Amino acid sequence: MEFSELAAAFSGLGADVYGLSKDSIKSHHGFIAKQGIKVALLSDPGAGTIKALGGWGIKKMYGKESEGVVRSTVLIAPDLTVARRWPKASSKGHAAEVLAALEELVRG
Repeated sequence: MEFSELAAAFSGLGADVYGLSKDSIKSHHGFIAKQGIKVALLSDPGAGTIKALGGWGIKKMYGKESEGVVRSTVLIAPDLTVARRWPKASSKGHAAEVLAALEELVRG
């Protein structure tokens, strides 16, 4: 939700914000409508892009370890290189942290 709240600020810096998950496009449409998401959500059912960006790994849920999508953020620079990664990103205050990193990248 925080990325949606800051969507205009990201856009003002020339950035596009995308969410990426293994969920289907149909599932994304329902989530967007229900939550009022203002960023584009992309579907990667085979997780190829998720893995390439470092968003796949071991996670714990209810005391059990499993392999899967790990909530993370990747900031891609204008030259299409990875400028910064946030593995295992938390949600509270995270969008503002990413925005600050983008401002630093854009403004030097």
